[in-house]
Amino acid sequence: MAKRPVFICRKGAPYFFDRMVDFEFFGGFALSQKQKCVLSLHESAKRRDPKLNLLEISRASTVELGQKLSAFNLTYTHENAEVYTVESVFQASKVFEHGGPYVDLLTQPSNVAKKDSRLKGSGRIVGFNFLGTQFPSRPMTAFYDWIYINALYQHEELHEELLQYNAFTDIAFNPEKSINCQARSVAIFVALKEQGLLEYVLTDFEVFKSVVYRG
Repeated sequence: MAKRPVFICRKGAPYFFDRMVDFEFFGGFALSQKQKCVLSLHESAKRRDPKLNLLEISRASTVELGQKLSAFNLTYTHENAEVYTVESVFQASKVFEHGGPYVDLLTQPSNVAKKDSRLKGSGRIVGFNFLGTQFPSRPMTAFYDWIYINALYQHEELHEELLQYNAFTDIAFNPEKSINCQARSVAIFVALKEQGLLEYVLTDFEVFKSVVYRG
């Protein structure tokens, strides 16, 4: 057995709540094994709350939409017209005690950017700098959520289908080992969209912070 969080949309800040769910775990690195875990997790979550309409947000999703929404696949188009993946933006924007940001990671494939050795050898993260724009390291998930939600906002063709769901998972995310999670970002996006707040919070990072992270 294993545990993973399910991120469920809510009407008020922080616009999601997470529920830890026990499920049968299927070991192995094959995609088929990961997808068995996803199905097991969703079945367990649905047994607990039949009202949940769940979508896995990762390359292991059994739904094409969930695969497109993986941070490894979802793209962000910067005002300079360059296109980057969310994962590469996040990794390339990290500022450490002893180095960074490593801007060259912007143009690297997501899996290469994430595994760059400099990210683990430069000390603790002290902030973020995305192409000259600085962002704080607190709240800890704010920059990741900001970049991810901005990227998703650019892909209007995905919004209608996405709004059919109210709960999201990422089978690879373990809150004991990681902080940022694409499934959490999607839950916030959907909740803000349903509350009519999405365009407002995306006007400015400080506005986003004050609305989503208040209290």
